[in-house]
Amino acid sequence: MITQVIFKIDKKLKEQAMKKAGREGLPLAIILKFATQAYVKGELEMDLVARPKLNVKTRRELEKISQDIKAGKNLSPAFKTVEEMKNFLMK
Repeated sequence: MITQVIFKIDKKLKEQAMKKAGREGLPLAIILKFATQAYVKGELEMDLVARPKLNVKTRRELEKISQDIKAGKNLSPAFKTVEEMKNFLMK
């Protein structure tokens, strides 16, 4: 059984979405159907908390830190005991 979903959306947003979907050769209805399926499967997460806007300098610093972490650079070693950690930090 197929059902219909009706909701209100900003006209400009709808037009932009339809234009983008059209460029990709898809009707907007398919995009919405895929998004709904992904949401149900847990493949699409909704962030309802506003993310702070970062300035360029902060964004670059965070990107560099992220790259370092992925490369294993500038990280403290894993410690098995508190004593190991204290000794490392005191050096």
